[in-house]
Amino acid sequence: MLRITVHNDVGATRLIIEGRLMGAWATELESCWRQATVAQPAPRILVELIDVSFVDEEGGKLLRLMAAAGVELIATDVLMKALVEEITEGGRNNEKTD
Repeated sequence: MLRITVHNDVGATRLIIEGRLMGAWATELESCWRQATVAQPAPRILVELIDVSFVDEEGGKLLRLMAAAGVELIATDVLMKALVEEITEGGRNNEKTD
């Protein structure tokens, strides 16, 4: 199960994610993200991984895609902080070697 809450704030759109980011739920998050960028093109999009307990390979690929597109990933617990760091540091390392 995954809960996605969208907040259209002034200057940013926040997607608050809770649950397990996997399979069809990753597809649903991608749909919400793309709708948010079309409906209200805000200067910033934030994805808050508030209470995410699991991310499968598909969910990880989506988070990498979102980060590469300029989405800011925000984590609160140790596991998600490590995942976000891996995604963001991995992207920086690829930029340096390309």
